[in-house]
Parts: sequence; C-alpha cells; structure tokens
Amino acid sequence: MDVQIIIDSLPALLKGMGLTLQLTGLSLVIGLASAIPLALMRVSKNPLLWMPAYGYILFFRGTPLLVQLFLIYYGSGQFHDELEAAGLWVFFREAYFCAVLSLALNTAGYTAEILRGAIRGVPHGEVEAALACGMRGSLLYRRIILPKAFRLALQAYSNEVVFLFQATSLVSIITLMDLTGIARVIAARTFDIYELYITAGAIYLCVTYGILYVFKIVEHRWSGHLRAHDDDAVNEATIIAGMH
Repeated sequence: MDVQIIIDSLPALLKGMGLTLQLTGLSLVIGLASAIPLALMRVSKNPLLWMPAYGYILFFRGTPLLVQLFLIYYGSGQFHDELEAAGLWVFFREAYFCAVLSLALNTAGYTAEILRGAIRGVPHGEVEAALACGMRGSLLYRRIILPKAFRLALQAYSNEVVFLFQATSLVSIITLMDLTGIARVIAARTFDIYELYITAGAIYLCVTYGILYVFKIVEHRWSGHLRAHDDDAVNEATIIAGMH
C-alpha cells in the first residue's frame, strides 16, 4: 500500500467531506421541515389530505434515489423554457441545487413515514388525558403528540440520517466534488484505487459513528426521566435484597 498517496490526498478528501456534510445538513433541515406536514397529512382521515401524502411517500420510497437525482438534474433541461419563464432555471441549472433538492425530497418521504409511525405509536392514554385537560387541535399536537412522536422516532430517524449521509456519494455523478467525487478523480489520475477508496471509506466510517454518537447523546438527554425511574427501581430492589 502506498501510504504517501494517502497522506498527500488527505487534505483534498477532507475538503470533499466538507461538501458532503454541507449537503447532508441542508437536505436534512429541508427534508425534516417538509416531513412534518406530510406526516400530519398522512395520519389525517380526510382523503384529500392523506392520499397526496401517501402518493408522495410511495414514490420517493419506492424509486431509487439515483433515478430521482437524474430526473431532477437531467430531466429539468426538457422544461428549460417553462423554468426560464418562471425564473427557476437559474436554480435548476446548478448541480448543487439539484443535489440538495433530490436529497431533501427523498429524505422527506422516508422521514414522513417514520413520523407517521411514531405518531400512531403515541400512547392513547396520554392523548385521552390531554383531551380531558381541554387540549384540542394544534395545541394537542404541539404539546403532547409531536414531542412524544419525536422521542419515539429518534432511533429510526438516526438510521435515516446515516442513510442520507452515505447517499450523498451519488452526487459525484452530477459533477459535484464531494468526498467520493474527489476520491474518484484522484484514483483515476494516480491509479491508486485501493488506497483512495479505503481512505474515503474510513472517513465515511468515522463520520457515521460520530453521527450515531450525537444521536445517542440526544436520546440520553431526552429520556432522562426514564433513566431516573430505572435508577430508582434498581435502588429499591437493592434495598429490598439487603433487607433479606
């Protein structure tokens, strides 16, 4: 293994990782903001609300992200005149915008389905207690249902974040120089394919476990009352055992 090529390429690879993290973060913010209303529409009993949301989720979960990326980046060129007239072509001609849009739309579909399941999983007793206290409509969702649903969805959402982070490697196909794109260019120039892609994989691995660690901390903080309850139970059991 040529260690020198790894050392020489590391600054460029880390720069590519910066773009990867930027795409991931921006897509997650837009995707989560879109997923919340989609999830609320999905749990609605009104067919005018849940059917469009269901169709959106079905499409973006049922088709490959690469196909969605091609449809937005290459397919938008077929509507050049319409997009130009609407003042949108200035965005769609940029690979960066198309990448963020594709990733955001995709993660919105997956996140909406995660939140839908979490909303359905909120204990009915908590909802009934809130209703008995006079909470209705948006207040009920804002104070009881959504906070509980976010806690329930946290583990599944962490997997979606990791999936999206790794899926950003596809944007190198549309000329963006993320970590995978830079590794591919250097490998094509030096023919040190093994060294470059092993290094890129190691960087992805480190960041992936960093993301999981952050979610572990968040989950630890959000479930503090449950830990306290478990600690009390353990202490009580220890005392009872000591009495015997």
